[in-house]
Amino acid sequence: MQVKRAEQVPIQIKVKTMIQNEEETQSFELTTFGQYYQKDQSYYLQYEEVLEEGTIKTIVKVTEGAALILRTGAIQMRLPFKLKQRLRGSYETPYGTLDTTTYTKQLEHSLAQENNEGSVDIIYDLAIHGSIAGIYHINITFKEENE
Repeated sequence: MQVKRAEQVPIQIKVKTMIQNEEETQSFELTTFGQYYQKDQSYYLQYEEVLEEGTIKTIVKVTEGAALILRTGAIQMRLPFKLKQRLRGSYETPYGTLDTTTYTKQLEHSLAQENNEGSVDIIYDLAIHGSIAGIYHINITFKEENE
């Protein structure tokens, strides 16, 4: 049986991350290009980052009331999100796999299918091996890339 792959739309994507912990607040911003596609009741954003450590492929899966961020390559990470729920994920390091826990405080997304643009906004507490790593705010906006 052949699986039909969803149509992929080239997009421009902006990822803003703010991390707040006891000592400080850090923020990072990434603007890159990637793909957007829909499958079943979910939509997906796919993009790559090139860092000193190597290339990281990121997939963001968004469904009603939930999201999942998967990163593979130089960084291996799985972060699940569901509003007001504590969920287990993982973060692989050269020294072994660390357990992560997300507690999602805010999860909002919008999608305008007619012009393939939207946003995902997630605020969550992140714990790594049971220790609070900080409060994270990820805001992802995307729009169809017009040539």
